[in-house]
Amino acid sequence: MATMTEELFRDDGYLKQVEARVMGVDSNGVCLDQTIFYPQGGGQPGDTGYFIRQDGSRLKVTDTQKDRETGKLYHLLEEGEPLPDLSESLTLVIDWERRYRLMRMHSCMHLLCAVVPAGVTGGSIRDGSARLDFNLPEPPDKQAIQQQLNRLIEGDHPMAIEWITDQELVEQPELIRTMSVKPPMGAGRVRLIHFQGVDLQPCGGTHVASTGEIGLVRIKKIEKKGKRNRRITLVFDQ
Repeated sequence: MATMTEELFRDDGYLKQVEARVMGVDSNGVCLDQTIFYPQGGGQPGDTGYFIRQDGSRLKVTDTQKDRETGKLYHLLEEGEPLPDLSESLTLVIDWERRYRLMRMHSCMHLLCAVVPAGVTGGSIRDGSARLDFNLPEPPDKQAIQQQLNRLIEGDHPMAIEWITDQELVEQPELIRTMSVKPPMGAGRVRLIHFQGVDLQPCGGTHVASTGEIGLVRIKKIEKKGKRNRRITLVFDQ
């Protein structure tokens, strides 16, 4: 696999289907010249879906992963599926309903960062729920946070993707909210997600175009995880 995959989801998280060509197949999975499948990272799970071959048959994609050392992006097929041929043309189709739920929840995590004035020590996003761990010695007000979140959601703040250089990020350390994981640097530029008037921080995930798409949420629980760590878990209020 001599070439990297063009990651179309970086600029447009709403792409549901696209044509691509097989660039390589090995024990790690299938590598394509371009993809709309998001690989697991930043707390967000990898995309699932399927490939459509030229004869109309389908290959089920159960996960998407990226080798953090080589940068290669792999699509994992369901066990027993036949492997596509090198240079074969495929139609990629993501499980859009699942992806969209993940986009909504990931976007809500950015709002939670804006509401809770503390460093983030960890986090995870699942289909329909998510959690963030904050460096907080005292428990926050559950109802106040929930009300502020839903107020921001109903405010329908637009999202914009911006880019800054590595050096600009070094000069603006306040943009980095995560204490345990540093944003990817070394490629010369860093992707920022800007929910206008609400939150601006480095992030490689997929997000909704406006906070109004998130839908109302509910704080399921706030847990103490260590002397200075509070875990806030959110779910959709449906």
